Parts: sequence; structure tokens; C-alpha cells
Amino acid sequence: MHDIKPSDWKLFKPLRDLALERFCERVLDEVSRIGSDQKKSKHERYVKIHRLMRKRDKEIDRLFDTLRRSTAVFQICAFRAQDLLTEEELRQFSPEIVTSVENFVRIRNQPLEVEDEENLSR
Repeated sequence: MHDIKPSDWKLFKPLRDLALERFCERVLDEVSRIGSDQKKSKHERYVKIHRLMRKRDKEIDRLFDTLRRSTAVFQICAFRAQDLLTEEELRQFSPEIVTSVENFVRIRNQPLEVEDEENLSR
């Protein structure tokens, strides 16, 4: 994918910050739910939170660690697919970006077609 236009880049940076805040809010909500689960021991909660944080660290790296114009469209697609960017926020970008992101999300959300096992054995 190519670099985005300067006008889209200008929009991208604050929306990226907003998406990061939303991501962190979700993680903190998960941690809070786990931490307040009185049915589990404190150690069980600690272990579960530790595992969650390791998983979310990988996700946050993948989603937010690269801040380049050449990867911005991919990040916008990922933000939209993760519901970290609203439809209204997406529509602030140029029509080319909006179309690219909508196509990506549409394709990503299509169910996979599975061949009938009977047809596979023929």
C-alpha cells in the first residue's frame, strides 16, 4: 500500500491516539473484571491478569507500534476491524481511504465457505 495523503495523515494521528485510548480502556476494564472476581483466589486472578496482559501487549504492539504514512491505511483497517474507530471517524478520511477500509472490513467479516465433506471425497 502507498503513503496516505498529508491531509489524511493529519487526521490519522489524533484518531490513532483515540484508538489507543479505547484499546487501553478495554484492557483496563478486563483487568478490573478479573481482579474483582471473588470466586477466584488472588493468585488465580493474578495469573489470569498476567496472561491477559501478555496477550494484550502483543496486540498493542501489532496495532500501534508503527507510526508511518506507509502503514497508516493498514492501521486504520485494523482499528476499524477492532471497533477502535467509529464509522463517523472513518468518514473523516478521503473517499479512497474510506473505500479501502470498508472493503477490507467487509472481506474480513465474510464467513468462510466450507466445502461439504461428501463433495470433497468425490
